[in-house]
Amino acid sequence: MSNGSTFPPPRRRRGTVLLVLAAVALVAVGGWLFWRQAGGHGGPTARDGSPPPGRTAGGGTGGGSGTGAPDRSTHHGATPRPDGKGDPHGSLKGRTVLIDPGHNPHNGRHTGQIARLVNIGTARKECDTTGTATNDGYPEASFTLDVARRVRTLLEHQGAKVVLTQDGDRSYGPCVDERAAIGNKAHADAAVSIHADGSAAGNRGFHVILPARVTAGPADTTAITGPSRRLGERLADRFRAVTGSSRSNYIGDGTGLDVRGDLGGLNLSTVPKVFIECGNMRDAKDAAQLTDAGWRQKAARGITEGITDFLTR
Repeated sequence: MSNGSTFPPPRRRRGTVLLVLAAVALVAVGGWLFWRQAGGHGGPTARDGSPPPGRTAGGGTGGGSGTGAPDRSTHHGATPRPDGKGDPHGSLKGRTVLIDPGHNPHNGRHTGQIARLVNIGTARKECDTTGTATNDGYPEASFTLDVARRVRTLLEHQGAKVVLTQDGDRSYGPCVDERAAIGNKAHADAAVSIHADGSAAGNRGFHVILPARVTAGPADTTAITGPSRRLGERLADRFRAVTGSSRSNYIGDGTGLDVRGDLGGLNLSTVPKVFIECGNMRDAKDAAQLTDAGWRQKAARGITEGITDFLTR
């Protein structure tokens, strides 16, 4: 204005500015808290630093190993049991087990070769035989090889080195003396020969054959009779528990155990060894089990647990 008058200087509105700043701060803090609650920084964590429920430290979910690898605690059907038998996995690391599938599916085409006599210490006996079969024609040799392969899988899962005397890869045999020699050469901690019996109908159940004390010719079982009995007892116990099969009603007086000195596979062994006759192929009820793949898996698990108990307890 030109009249010479002047306006007073404007006042600073400090109170208004402070209120605005306070409001902005409150909004910012509230937004940050809302963001945290909604899952910022990967979601809430436990106070001890462990991952939240349902998530492993490695980022996986649902009880895995924390590395993204699948949980192998029940792999291959070797489910941990409350009593700990046959467990934990890896308990057989450093152990060697000989599994002998009785007979050979090809023996029938080589009758001349398997008829050759070999020295078993107490006598001379055939190199091998064809084995028995169910009334419907399922061969013992097919049964034994199937179960042996299942046992191998289970034992290897527990860390054992497994040696098979034959894997369907031989034209016949091997002869009974060679079967024993394979286990001896491998320095097996335990050896099991798998069979099925060919007795009369009505004779049912399994039995385990233990070596008698034999000292004749190349045979000397003095050092193995004790540990072989312990192996056989553990094997019979676990086979009964896992398969539900009864101990033989025709051999062993209800014990499921038999002692023989006429089997080259036992006489010539220098490592703890037994035979198991898993059932009677000529009895219809036993045959129904022996020809069932699910039951054969149980048989394999029973054999595996028996071996594991012997080697770890």
